[in-house]
Amino acid sequence: MKYLKVIAFTHKQIELKELGKLVLCQENLTDKLHEVKARFGINEIFYLATCNRVEFVLSTPQKVDKEFAHQFIDSLGMGLCHNSMGTFLDAASIYEDHAAMEHLLRTSCSLESLIVGEKEILAQLRKAYESGREAGLTGDKLRLIMECVVKTAKEVYTHTNISKNPISVVSLAYRKLKDLKLCSNARILIIGAGETNRNISKYLQKHKFSNFSVFNRTLSKAQQLANDLGGEAFELEDLKTYKRGFDAIITCTSAVEPIITTEIYASLLNGDTDRKTIVDLAIPNDTAAEVLEQFEVNFIEVHSLNEVAKKNLQERYHELSHAETIIEQNINEFLVMLKQRRIELAMRQVPEKIKEIRNNAVNTVFAEEVQSLDKESREILEKVMNYMEKKYISVPMIMAKDILINSN
Repeated sequence: MKYLKVIAFTHKQIELKELGKLVLCQENLTDKLHEVKARFGINEIFYLATCNRVEFVLSTPQKVDKEFAHQFIDSLGMGLCHNSMGTFLDAASIYEDHAAMEHLLRTSCSLESLIVGEKEILAQLRKAYESGREAGLTGDKLRLIMECVVKTAKEVYTHTNISKNPISVVSLAYRKLKDLKLCSNARILIIGAGETNRNISKYLQKHKFSNFSVFNRTLSKAQQLANDLGGEAFELEDLKTYKRGFDAIITCTSAVEPIITTEIYASLLNGDTDRKTIVDLAIPNDTAAEVLEQFEVNFIEVHSLNEVAKKNLQERYHELSHAETIIEQNINEFLVMLKQRRIELAMRQVPEKIKEIRNNAVNTVFAEEVQSLDKESREILEKVMNYMEKKYISVPMIMAKDILINSN
């Protein structure tokens, strides 16, 4: 695990509103990651961005410290000023080797989440890795690590009560929305068709809401969610001309600039003066600050759920030790597996070498003697050599594994 490194920016050190400045635009994300991968000699990489963290998971022999992180973040072209860059780097957490593995496992089990016990982080982590794998950014090392990450998280969620009566960001947001007592035929605009909005839509549909309009940059994805909800689908650009009115907006996109500007919000109101509701679960917020200043709005965002999250942590605190025990067991098992894997890789040429020795003995060194044998004798010799070949391959492998695993 010595090559495993993580550069993490999380809610623990950074205000959620500020954390949004580190979110990379999805449109050219793959190109940027390929560029930094080549520039900094990184073997494997993937990028995780959620409502309360931005992390870079690396497999690299390079020394990863604050100076490396500065050059790395700067090369991603986030447009941070000198002061902002310094603030973020001071708040960054950098993990390597065993500590990096422990951090990833704790993250996947939601022990590092704003809402301890929510399972969404595992799906988000898997999706981030899969995106990296499909883009050719990851390889065998991170594959093995992610297999352990997923296995550990599933064990924690299965064998502890950490997710009993789970309270996720989505469910907390829905509870806040429910407190506002919207009628079931309320006109709801859903901006973004990603996982978070799909999840909160399930709550709404379950509680008999039925009047949905879904907006998304990719129309086909908007159509898919709209079909599930019995609503209508629109392209994101259609927000500028939408005139059917609304009672609530639920928004969560990966945009780095506000989607709901004062101009768009005023246009959506279309002269309506009633107080509306916005549920904004995006980081950074999809809603421009000026909208909240100029209009009467019931505004629900991730940051406002912080106090509820702290209470959630206290309620689940007694489950943390159990989860941490499972994490420690999985790390120990993973270390054993890594040692075995190194042996397998180091000795994968042994079978070929033994075959070469055998062929050289039969066809060169003892060629005349072998040819002088009768058919039956050659068959017996062949059986003996096959038997010895198998043993010469398996015995050293077993002995090497035992020696490595039992050594300190």
